[in-house]
Amino acid sequence: MAFETVVFDRVPTTAPLRGYVGIFVVTFLVFLAVALASMLVAKNWRTFLPGAEGANSMWDGVTRAVYTVISQLS
Repeated sequence: MAFETVVFDRVPTTAPLRGYVGIFVVTFLVFLAVALASMLVAKNWRTFLPGAEGANSMWDGVTRAVYTVISQLS
C-alpha cells in the first residue's frame, strides 16, 4: 500500500457568509430603529408590525398561525 500526500490548494473563505451577515445586520438595525422610534413617541412598537390575521396578542397570533399551518397539512 502506498501512501499519497494530499495537498489542499483551496483555502476556505468566509466570502459567502458576508451576504448573510449583511442581511442580518440590516434587518436587526431596521427592527431596532422601529423599536427605538416607538419608544420616543411612547407607542407600542408591536402595533406597527401586522400579526397573523389581525391578532391582538402574541398568544392569539401563535394560535392562529398554528391553526393555519394545520389546516394546510390536511
